[in-house]
Amino acid sequence: MDRPPCVIILNGVGSVGKSSVARALQGLLDRPFLHVAMDDFVSMLPPRMLDHPDGMQFVPETRDGHPSIAIRGGAVMARAMRGMRHAVAAMAGQGNDLIVDDVMLDAADARDYRALLAGCVVHLVGLFAPLAILEARERARGDRRIGLARWQYDRVHRGMAYDLELDTVRMTPGQSAHSIRDAFGL
Repeated sequence: MDRPPCVIILNGVGSVGKSSVARALQGLLDRPFLHVAMDDFVSMLPPRMLDHPDGMQFVPETRDGHPSIAIRGGAVMARAMRGMRHAVAAMAGQGNDLIVDDVMLDAADARDYRALLAGCVVHLVGLFAPLAILEARERARGDRRIGLARWQYDRVHRGMAYDLELDTVRMTPGQSAHSIRDAFGL
């Protein structure tokens, strides 16, 4: 291999457009980038681990008079997310270029990615949209619990140091993909 693998990590609130941007990037880039989605790892949990203290709990709350769904992760969920980061590193270790679609609720997760991917070219991209837009997208999707975006909104980007930040309201997924390609010379 004549170059280190490239790993583009897309971080943002659910419904911000990470998967759409990842697919647009795959279609745009000359090199084959594999798409690794956090949702695929969450779906690996046995159904009994959803709404279970050891797995992933969704706790209804009210924030600013609006419904909010807090996410509480137990030991099984924590192992699955650590496993995802290690799986990403293993895939990159085999020379694969990757686009990772994640919702990191702690900047320590980004530091963990960077440590695990020390031999790779890593680009951390923050995807942003106003809360009202995220909530409208969340309702329109029909596959998300209403209130997840509100709870994640002020947590996902806290303490993050991005290589690039993009507004997914002002830019289509294709425009975002072009921005990522151009910013990193891909």
